[in-house]
Amino acid sequence: MPAFPFTAIVAQEEMKRSLLIAAVDPSVGGVLVFGDRGTGKSTAVRALAALLPKIRAVAGCPYSCSPDSPAEACPHCARGRGKSHQIPVPVVDLPLGATEDRVVGALDLERALTKGEKAFEPGLLARANRGFLYIDEANLLEDHLVDLLLDVAASGVNTVEREGLSLRHPARFVLVGSGNPEEGELRPQLLDRFGLACEVTTPTDIATRIEVVRRRDAYERDGEAFCAAQGKAEKALQKTILTARERLGSVSVPDAVLENAARLCLALGTDGLRGELTLMRTARALAALEGADVVSVAHLRQVAPSALRHRLRRNPLDTSGSTARVARAVEEVLGAG
Repeated sequence: MPAFPFTAIVAQEEMKRSLLIAAVDPSVGGVLVFGDRGTGKSTAVRALAALLPKIRAVAGCPYSCSPDSPAEACPHCARGRGKSHQIPVPVVDLPLGATEDRVVGALDLERALTKGEKAFEPGLLARANRGFLYIDEANLLEDHLVDLLLDVAASGVNTVEREGLSLRHPARFVLVGSGNPEEGELRPQLLDRFGLACEVTTPTDIATRIEVVRRRDAYERDGEAFCAAQGKAEKALQKTILTARERLGSVSVPDAVLENAARLCLALGTDGLRGELTLMRTARALAALEGADVVSVAHLRQVAPSALRHRLRRNPLDTSGSTARVARAVEEVLGAG
């Protein structure tokens, strides 16, 4: 059955906008979605990947390298490239119980035992290259895997040194995590690695709940027909994403907008400058999606909660949540929308 259409997802506007922004500009740094179970988190990730156009990859390459990328970056492609083909954008699940060998790759035991050859069996990071790595219940991920992901996410390269193997391969992906905050907090190092953080909640109005159930039921009864009915809307959104990618490099960010971004981060007391960088990149990607040539304060206002709510220091004297603190700072610094 085809993936549930992205354009058919009801409500959850912040989550959908954040995923679209990450699709336009992966340098934003990935998306973390926290909230109730059954609110469409994993559905949205798979729907977005299915929406995106196929990518060209070197045939036979386990890392799905682009034919246009430098060959020396990949151990497979450095030995020579053949034909290329088109493949769907990879979406790889990282399960909670995954071993380190399964994530980073390990010695191919079958070839070692049957042929006496020392060969590398690629892991999940290899499969995720140029696509999405999805971590459900990211707050429950084991510490050693968190450290590993931080290194790879920062460098875009997976380095394997084990069992006599020494190998490096490309591993650039959009990191998407989800979880329920009631089940534990995310480690600060990994939390800071996500560019955007969204909050999703179960809809409380009757009309929205009915529409969600109606659409899901129609999809499960006849997925092909349901997806066909959304085909026009899906193609229109795909065209919007492609146009935004092309436009992104020409979207300008005025100094006044950068100053507002800096003032906002200062008002919230965010650590470092990653907040400003993410805020600027996110606002620029949103402007490109909306067809604007210049980033405005309105764009900053829209993306500020997603870009900054997970970067706030704990304040024992302020019992309001991070979303409320960001909203208050936005109104003080940027004015009412």
